[in-house]
Amino acid sequence: MAAQRFFVRRNEVEGYHPANHTGTTNRRLIGRDTVGAQHVEVVHGTLEPGEGALPHAHPGLEQVCYVLSGRINVKVGGQEAELTAGDCCFFPAEEPHVVVALGESPAELLVVYAPPYEENPDRVIR
Repeated sequence: MAAQRFFVRRNEVEGYHPANHTGTTNRRLIGRDTVGAQHVEVVHGTLEPGEGALPHAHPGLEQVCYVLSGRINVKVGGQEAELTAGDCCFFPAEEPHVVVALGESPAELLVVYAPPYEENPDRVIR
């Protein structure tokens, strides 16, 4: 039996372009396929300037975004804010939201989903 994996390096995880996003590259750091996580998923996302997540919601799934670098504009629940490194936002289940990178540099985010999203089309409403 193989040893349980607990450590993940971003550069060792293959990037993918998520559905319903433009100019976005994600890397699933923590999930079933990397460490066997069953109840949480952590994704590193890079959004090119002017690009990001189109309007969508996740049924039965909560999401948190923590800004690592750059600037983003976020719309959720009738509220709008510009967030920078060190800022965080919460998207309740079923609540439509939009995220767009601002400025001249890419924005980097750490995204947490509970339960795991896994790019499952049944877990997104567009």
